[in-house]
Amino acid sequence: MNSELIAAARRFNRTVTQRVGALDDEYMARGRPLAQARLLWEIGPGGAEVAALRARLGLDSGYLSRLLRTLESDGLVTVGPADQVGGDARVRAAVLTDAGRTEWAELDRRSDELAWSILEPLTEQRRERLVAAMAEVERLLIASMVVIEPCLPGDPRARACVRAYARDLARRFDDGFDPALSNPVHDEELVPPAGVFLLATLNAEPVGCGAVKLHRDEPAEIKRVWVADSVRGLGIGRRMLDELERYAAERGWDAIRLETNGNLTEAIAMYRSAGYREIEPYNTEHYAHHWFEKHLAP
Repeated sequence: MNSELIAAARRFNRTVTQRVGALDDEYMARGRPLAQARLLWEIGPGGAEVAALRARLGLDSGYLSRLLRTLESDGLVTVGPADQVGGDARVRAAVLTDAGRTEWAELDRRSDELAWSILEPLTEQRRERLVAAMAEVERLLIASMVVIEPCLPGDPRARACVRAYARDLARRFDDGFDPALSNPVHDEELVPPAGVFLLATLNAEPVGCGAVKLHRDEPAEIKRVWVADSVRGLGIGRRMLDELERYAAERGWDAIRLETNGNLTEAIAMYRSAGYREIEPYNTEHYAHHWFEKHLAP
C-alpha cells in the first residue's frame, strides 16, 4: 500500500485522539479514562447485554470484564441476568444504577460541550465542511470495519441473511418472490470443494452475504448476493463480488456467471461496471430477466 496514504491516516489518528481528549487520564474531567466513559455511554439508560457490548465495541472479553468491574466498584453499574433489560435470563447484561444514570446524563451534557468546542472557533461555512467531512469519514470507517469471511450455510447468521435476502426480493419484484418457484440452492453446493458461502459482518452482526457454486466443466455461478440497508452505498456489494470472483479464480475457474431480475437496477449496474457482459440464458430461473458472464484472470 502507498506509504503516503498510511502516513496521512496516522497523522489523522494522532490529531483526532488529541483533539477529543482520548489521551487524558480523566476523560472530560470525570475521573475516569475514555474507555470507561465510552462503555458507560454504550450501556445507556436502557442497559445492554454484555455480549452485545463486546461486539459493538470490539473489546476483548477479559478487558471488558475489567472495565465492568471498575464501573461496578464505583457504584455506577450492576451486572446480572439479561431479563432485567427484557432479554434472556441465561445471558448477562449491564444496567446503570441511579448514580450511573446521573453520570450518563453528565457525560451526555459534556459531550455536547466538547462537540461545540470543536465547531465554535470555525466560521459557519467551515463548520458545515467539517461536519460533512466527518460524516464521510464515518461512512468510510464503517465500511473498513466490515469483515467478509467464509461461513457454513447452516450457520444461524447465514440463515438470517438468506431470509433477509428473500424478504428483499419479495419487496422489490413485481410479483413478489416465492422460493419454491426459484431454482433451488442446496447447502452442500455452498461448502468446499463444491462452493462457498461468504458472510459479511459489522461488529459481529451479519450485514451481507454471497455464494458461489463451482460447477464441474462449466463456469462458476454466483448466488444470493445481498447487503443490508444499514450498509448500502458503502461498497460492500462490490467487495463481496470481488471476493467471490477471487475464490473461484484461485481454484482454477476462468469464467463466472449469474442471473438477476430486471428490478434490481443497482445490482445490474454493479455487474456491468465490474466487467460482466450480458449473455443468452443459461438456465430456466423463473425470476431472471438478465444473464451475465465474466472472464476471470488466473
